[in-house]
Amino acid sequence: MRILITNDDGIFSPVLPRLVRWAQKLGEVVIVAPKVEQSAKSQGIEIRNAVEIKKVLIGGDIEAYAMDSTPADCVRFGVLGLGREYDLVISGINRGFNVGHDISYSGTVAAILEGSRLGVKGLALSTDPQSFDDSVERLDAVWEYICKNRLFELNGLYNVNIPLGSSEFKVTHQGGMYFSDAFECRGEDMYIQVGAPVTSDEVNPNSDINAICNGWISVTPITPHKTDFAVYEKLKDLNL
Repeated sequence: MRILITNDDGIFSPVLPRLVRWAQKLGEVVIVAPKVEQSAKSQGIEIRNAVEIKKVLIGGDIEAYAMDSTPADCVRFGVLGLGREYDLVISGINRGFNVGHDISYSGTVAAILEGSRLGVKGLALSTDPQSFDDSVERLDAVWEYICKNRLFELNGLYNVNIPLGSSEFKVTHQGGMYFSDAFECRGEDMYIQVGAPVTSDEVNPNSDINAICNGWISVTPITPHKTDFAVYEKLKDLNL
């Protein structure tokens, strides 16, 4: 298996070397990750300016590049720039959950969406900021669950969130609001967006938010398509 690894926490994320060592059990690994943190950049790419891409040493003989751009661009370079074919894009392990509405902003999830656009299956991995070590120890179980249930035969993209101490899995759908949103004035016309975790979806037993709040590993099949096909079929039948 040929695997492209990226993230949105940057090439020097402390968990990246451990994720790579685990992924090497599955096959050949190439790393292309952002030079600096690119959280909440979604699927943005740089098309106006040249970007720096440098080979870096991660450890051992792993081929690794630091790119001064977004996770989506990292995947684009891994596939288009290097001229490689991959069987899987792994993105993460993200420092913080990617659930609910926040999936739309996530650079972690955006990386596998971009991989899908280029014909590669993808696995996005996220965890609580305090549980990096614990989440790495859960990777064997995550992969076993995916393979045992032949998930990639059903869908090409999965968003997985791993709470601290979790051992059971739950197939989920994207929930609603997980973070509150507010603008905080820092003076002199300067504002910063701030938020705190909320659990508005906790009453929905099948949402990704409910799963992580109750200690389940959330496994969500996702799609890059934006078309509402149910409405599309109705409109098509009306010959509109």
